[in-house]
Amino acid sequence: MSQDRFAPFESQLDEAGALQVLRDATVGAEDGELFLERRRSEALVFDDGRIKTASYDASEGFGLRAVKGEVAGYAHSTEISESALKRAAETARLAVGDGGGVMAPPPVGTNRRLYGDADPMADAPFAAKIDILREIDAFTRGLDRRVVQVSASMAASLQEVFILRPEGGLVSDIRPMARLNISVIVEENGRRESGGHGGGGRFGRSGLIEAAHWQPVAREALRIALVNLVAEPAPAGQFDVVLGPGWPGVLLHEAVGHGLEGDFNRKKSSAFAGLMGQQVAAKGVTVLDDGTIPDRRGSISVDDEGTPSARNVLIEDGILVGFMQDRQNARLMGVAPTGNGRRESFAHAPMPRMTNTYMLGGDTDPGAILADLKDGIYAVGFGGGQVDITNGKFVFSCTEAYRVKNGIIGAPVKGATLIGDGPTAMRQIRAIGNDMALDPGIGNCGKAGQWVPVGVGQPTLMIGGLTVGGSAA
Repeated sequence: MSQDRFAPFESQLDEAGALQVLRDATVGAEDGELFLERRRSEALVFDDGRIKTASYDASEGFGLRAVKGEVAGYAHSTEISESALKRAAETARLAVGDGGGVMAPPPVGTNRRLYGDADPMADAPFAAKIDILREIDAFTRGLDRRVVQVSASMAASLQEVFILRPEGGLVSDIRPMARLNISVIVEENGRRESGGHGGGGRFGRSGLIEAAHWQPVAREALRIALVNLVAEPAPAGQFDVVLGPGWPGVLLHEAVGHGLEGDFNRKKSSAFAGLMGQQVAAKGVTVLDDGTIPDRRGSISVDDEGTPSARNVLIEDGILVGFMQDRQNARLMGVAPTGNGRRESFAHAPMPRMTNTYMLGGDTDPGAILADLKDGIYAVGFGGGQVDITNGKFVFSCTEAYRVKNGIIGAPVKGATLIGDGPTAMRQIRAIGNDMALDPGIGNCGKAGQWVPVGVGQPTLMIGGLTVGGSAA
């Protein structure tokens, strides 16, 4: 770890003085905290034979929050000083009004650390990173004569946070992140198609820039591009669909996961509102949100309110048994926080967010699931998607998919979109594979203008009766 550590209570604030300001701001409130953060990040993109982007960003600041009932006062600043903190406290205090609230119990403590000491911002010199990207470009172009363009990107960040609570508790966390991605464009007979692959997690960059890692990534990106080069137009209509393991869990994340966040259910704007304890998915379907998996992109030792992350069961054997909660929504719903209070940065207030959301595996061999698909689509990769939280309706585009008839995988198809709604899709799951896998570490989740890193996962699944949008007659 770099010796240049973030130490706001040594160089910028007196801890006792900051605690007194926080306590003054939260007198008569039900919750609140002081969140301090420093973040450093960089991104390098080698595109079409040259460096296209080389950026470095550094920011630090604090956010102070006072909560009473459904109202939260929040103020933030990029200046970490006593005067800025006092100004923020005056603003946050407005949410408390005349007071009368009783402070919620503090988060339980933990010494758990889910990620190592590697500093991805300092584990490779700049020139070496550029050389690796050049090597990736040359290697990928040499794999196939049809490669006409290669883009390789490398990103890293280090987030350091301190969370001070009104009762005096102080929690800290140092969160590394690294990622490597390769995309390829191929051309043959005037037709161009693309493919991409990559990933990362909460660790240093050293493992990602080893040839033993990035060469298979380059080959996989090329494979996907070549598959798309011979893909036929996707059919349109209603089909049974088999989803591959791993990244296709993004459909579960969007179509179901958001609907299981506490705030949407408290406000009754989720398609799952009022269904606690009821059958909401096929038997055998168990869905979890687990922020405790070491080194995963969506994992957090503690959330952004200081609550330790947890392995939370949301749907068990098809029955809805839990929601993801931050402290405010948990208190208002009369349940315990689940370690899902997350924020993009010090400039944002926390809200219930996913970490690593996935479905447990079943006991069926994936080959048997495909063999049982009489006329449908086998979807292996997904791109963008949209979902309406209120009814769970989703539209997802496939980046790699195949036509299947009588259990035989046929030609790849392009332009396929999957259309349906989460609650119905969960009830129409007909088979669950024994090959549960997590994604390679590429997920970002947007909600209310905030973005946080997440993970997804699932086994091979067969879902009956999804609408497939395509262009084939």
